[in-house]
Amino acid sequence: MTPATPAAPRRSAGLLLFRRTDDGPQVLLGHMGGPYFARKDAGAWTVPKGEYEPGEPAWEAARREFREELGLPPPDGEAIPLGEVRQKNGKIVTAWAVEADLDPATIVPGTFTLEWPPRSGRLQEFPELDRVAWFGLARAHEVIVTAQSAFLDRLTEHSP
Repeated sequence: MTPATPAAPRRSAGLLLFRRTDDGPQVLLGHMGGPYFARKDAGAWTVPKGEYEPGEPAWEAARREFREELGLPPPDGEAIPLGEVRQKNGKIVTAWAVEADLDPATIVPGTFTLEWPPRSGRLQEFPELDRVAWFGLARAHEVIVTAQSAFLDRLTEHSP
């Protein structure tokens, strides 16, 4: 019997928008939608991102997922590579920072379907991101998915 080949880790790619303010740089994060994160703050905010298949370039996936997650075209501008992180669930996330300003009120989030409550047989639709907001870097560190805080540190190294 031959051992099973381990599955390749799932991969996501995303864009971390940042803007300069008089109070210092701010980043745009999205609060994960759905019932599991409804009452959570710390660890429930993320870079707008999504999964992609092998063979699709991560940069193209990041731009596609930005549009799908936020319902807006991805901003043009210099893309600062922020590298990869591995989240607790094993997913590898690749991100780029782009300087841009965006009004969170203009977001039209994509949705997903989930059986809720569990084992009820009822399918409900939830927003991928139920809200987005600008955060100063200190507050962003408090609320972002733990592994993704490395993206904030790497952005800081580029002195926004």
